[in-house]
Amino acid sequence: MKYMISWFERPQGSPTEYENVQKRILEVFTQWKAPANFKIELFVVRVGEWGGHLLVDCDDPLAVHKFCSTLPAFEMQARPVIAVEDAVRVQCQRGASLDGSTGISHRKSGAGPAVRVRSMSVIRLAPRPAR
Repeated sequence: MKYMISWFERPQGSPTEYENVQKRILEVFTQWKAPANFKIELFVVRVGEWGGHLLVDCDDPLAVHKFCSTLPAFEMQARPVIAVEDAVRVQCQRGASLDGSTGISHRKSGAGPAVRVRSMSVIRLAPRPAR
């Protein structure tokens, strides 16, 4: 199962307490090693703030819970996630089972190709702007 783990810094007390917490967090993260059953797919921080996101594949929800309980200076949120391709495929299969169709229609528009999936909004796949 894949989990998106997000962490957000908890508000601290005085500026001195805040600095001490930051030092402790950096100390912990420099020594941190991922659990053996964590397959890390993405590990990023949010620009301009203390916190980030970790996409991990792990078969043990207790290991995820333990990780989320490790740093009390952060509020951790762990959410199970699936790839969008899998979600769309399942939704299309649901549409096919309801009315016998594929559940997908393709059409062209001025903004690029679009895919309409029954019971979902239109997803526009526009080309990236040139730099």
